[in-house]
This record gives sequence, C-alpha cells and structure tokens, in this order.
Amino acid sequence: MGNPPMNVARLAVVDAARAARVLSEVREATLAGHRARVAPRPVIEQSWGRMLRNGVDPERDLRSRPLPSEEVRRRREESPLRHVLPVLREGLLSVADVAQHIMVVADAEGRVLWREGAAPVLRKADGLGFELGADWREDVVGTNGVGTPAVVRRPVQVFAGEHFVRSQTSWTCSGAPITDPRDGRLIGVVDVSGPLETMHPATLAWVDSVAKLAEARLREVHTASLERLRAVAAPVLARLDGRALAVDGNGWTAAVAGMPYQRRVALPKSLTPGRRWLPSLGPCAVEPLAGGWLLRVGDEPSAAARRVLLDLARPGRCTVTVAAAAGSWSRELSPRHAELLFLLAEHRTGRGAAGLAEDLFGDPSRTVTVRAEMSRIRRYLGELLQHRPYRFCDDTEVEVLLPEDLRDLLPQSTAPAVARKRNAPRSSRAELP
Repeated sequence: MGNPPMNVARLAVVDAARAARVLSEVREATLAGHRARVAPRPVIEQSWGRMLRNGVDPERDLRSRPLPSEEVRRRREESPLRHVLPVLREGLLSVADVAQHIMVVADAEGRVLWREGAAPVLRKADGLGFELGADWREDVVGTNGVGTPAVVRRPVQVFAGEHFVRSQTSWTCSGAPITDPRDGRLIGVVDVSGPLETMHPATLAWVDSVAKLAEARLREVHTASLERLRAVAAPVLARLDGRALAVDGNGWTAAVAGMPYQRRVALPKSLTPGRRWLPSLGPCAVEPLAGGWLLRVGDEPSAAARRVLLDLARPGRCTVTVAAAAGSWSRELSPRHAELLFLLAEHRTGRGAAGLAEDLFGDPSRTVTVRAEMSRIRRYLGELLQHRPYRFCDDTEVEVLLPEDLRDLLPQSTAPAVARKRNAPRSSRAELP
C-alpha cells in the first residue's frame, strides 16, 4: 500500500520552511521514479504524469515569447472576463496586497491578460516569466495554478515543490477556472500567487468563491443583453408570418414567433446571412439583428448531417464538429457533455439513462441528472441524437480523436467508464463503426 498524501496546507501554516523541504523531497523522489516517504496529492501526481508523458523538462525553465501588447489589448477587449474584472478586483485584490500576493487573470488559452497586486511580488513574478501576455498552459510551463485548473476544470492549489519545473518551486498558486454559465465553456482562470511563506490554507476556497461570484455576474450580463435583443426583435417578429426566432450571437433565444420556445439554438462558429442549415431547425434564412440574428425557419425537410467528429485529444479543450449539408460547425464541450458524448460513441447501439448513470457515477439511480444533460446536448445536436435508448443516429458517421496516451483522456473526469478506458490499450486515432 502506498504512503498517504500529505496535508500540505496544514503543515505550511505551522512551518512553511519544513513544508517546502518535504515537498522538495517528494518532488525529487517521485520524478526520479522512487517512492517518496509521503505521496504527492492525487491532483499533483496526475499532473506530473501528464508532464512526463508530454516531455516537459522539470529542470528547464522553458518560456514561450509573451504576446505583444497590442495582442494582449485585443484579447482583453474580446474576452468575457472584462465584464467581471470589478468583481475579481473587489473580492481579491485588497487581501492579496496585504498578504503579499498578486492576482492573475488568464484566458482559456493560458495567456496572462491582467496582473495586479503587491509591487514586490510583481517583480518576483517577472523573474518567473509570470508577466502580461505570458503562456502558462500546463503543457508549456508544467504544473501551476493557471494551467492545471484549466485542464482539470476545478480549483487547484500548487505549493512550492508541487510545481513541476524547478524554477517555480519557491512560489505558491491558488487558481480557479471561470466558465461560461450558459454552456460550461472555459473562458479563463483567476489565480492568486506569491511566496510559500505567505500562503494561507483558506486561499483556495477564497479564490474559488470569488470565481463563482464572477460567473454569477456573467449570468446577469447575459440576461441584460437578451433583454436588449428582445426589445429590438419584438416589432420585427410581429410583422412576420411563419416560424421565426431572434437569437444572440451564441444562439440563446430572445424571442420566438409561430413556434415553440427553444432556449438555445446551435449556431456555426462563423454564421453569415443567407440560407443555412441548423441541426435543430433545418433550413433557415439568416438575417442580422442588432445584437444577434433573425432566423426564419423553412418548411421543407432538412438535409441530414452525416458526420460527427468528437475531439478529446487535448486535455481540457474538447470539441464536437458536425459536418452538415450546408457546411460544418464546431462547439466546445463542457466536461460533462464531453463525457456523455464519449460514452455514446462507445455504445453505438445505444445506452439507457440508467446505463449512462452507472457509467458516469457508478450509480444507476441517478437518471434525473443524465436526462437533464442529454436534453441539453440534444438542443445543439438535434436530429443526430435519438433516445430510448440514447444513441447517435444509425446513418451518422462518428469519429473520436483520443489523446496519444489514454491516461490523458478527460483528466477532469471521475466517471468509472472513463477510468476503465484510460487503462485500455489503443491506437492514437480511433474511428468508431
């Protein structure tokens, strides 16, 4: 039986120097392939495994070139995170400054877009390459409080020697992902970082609670934008005959006429005016509206899509791409939707709600959660999915891209069926019949 993981937070509060020494011993032993006297925490051990498999050098401080200031400015202007900066600053900055920490906000690609806090700590961060425009993805700079939460999609605290790259081991980070509350898409990570000796065990919970406040603010922003679009669309829809609906740029419905209300419509990544085929609506005439689109739904039968590509090859960034008669479109998947579509691809003949609940939770009684999530998936995959049992349509070609090493499959997932797949031999690319 292996040694139990150490309670790093508790030890660091009592004796930060001792905690740093113990973590250094754990790191050196584990990376050398030896058993440490205390085990790394599971989230850290799994991250280190990904780094070793991806060829990240723990002794080399490899940094990519920071983005130019113009690109940082462009990303700031386009990022939804700009709407929640006041929430993050109010919740984190005053305490971080007193505690000699800094607040870092990165986008979904791990690029640092904002960085504020104690001036001495900012100077130390410069020495680590923790600067504006820097790339802090896990597979670039190793286990850290920005890249690792983005991969596992949950809050992570990384103490001193838990960093994979040696140059970062004097540092401690507490990062939480910020997701789009409308669809679970990762939009960035907020992180509080500083020297180990200033760390507090409550930091991670504090950062996570502020990240959730930011997501609540994003919900308010979205509701207000739909209200504005509804005011624009109402007189337009009142003049139309037939079926039509007004949606925002992400497909969220503001108003409908002549048809049942749909909460969201899946849109191509780059929608343009004209005649388009959409999975849940069929052929539509697409016209621009201020703040969104007017979709006028046709009556002729839709041309069926024939191909679905489920890309699970990049840990933390899973997508589904649909090839339709009138083109193709892609969508980034939430962790739960990535799990469910993977399971359906594994069971082409179908899987009932109880079976999916068993696969996801090890509990076949949790069918309510499964049915709710499958209902959300069917809103954007439309006729490509059938139910009773849940399955891809028989005439749909389904291809799944898996990571080079199956141990990197859906790293945030605790589903029993996914865990079994991680241990199965495979080729790097699998096309399912």
